Amino acid sequence: MASEETYLTKEGEDALRRELTQLRDTRRPALAQRLKEAAAQGDLKENADYHDAKEKLGFIEGRVQQIESILRNAIVVDSSEGSDEVRIGTTVIIREDGEDDDEEYRIVGSAEANPRERKISEKSPIGSALLGKRAGEKVKVETPDGVIKFRIVEIL
Repeated sequence: MASEETYLTKEGEDALRRELTQLRDTRRPALAQRLKEAAAQGDLKENADYHDAKEKLGFIEGRVQQIESILRNAIVVDSSEGSDEVRIGTTVIIREDGEDDDEEYRIVGSAEANPRERKISEKSPIGSALLGKRAGEKVKVETPDGVIKFRIVEIL
C-alpha cells in the first residue's frame, strides 16, 4: 500500500527533527536507565516503577518511529517566497461574512496542524477550500457545523 503524501513546512520539519533528537538523545536513555534500575529491584509483577517506565518507553519508541516515517516520506514545502495564492506554508487572513473581525491562519501539512496555534491542515475543510485562492476571493466551506462563507482579506 502506497503511503499518502505528507507535506511539511521547513519550520515543521525543523520542529520534528528537534523533537526526534530530544526523544533519542535525552528521554529514551533516561527511561532506559530508569527501567534498568526498576528491573534490578526484583519482583517485576508488582513493580509500578518498572511498568510505568516500560509503558513510557513504548510510547517514546512509537513516537520516534512515527516521526522517522513522517520525515522519510515528507515533501518539504519552501514557503520563504511570497505567493499571490494560498498554498501550504502561507498565512492567510480571512473574514467570515457578517463578522467584523479578521482571522489569521497558517496553512500547513496535516503532520504539523495545530488549531490552537492557528495552523490548519491543507486537508481540513477550510484549508482545502483556501488552497489556490487569491486575496479578495470569496470562499464557501462545508464544515461539521454547517456552511460558512468568508472572504480572503490578505495572503502573507
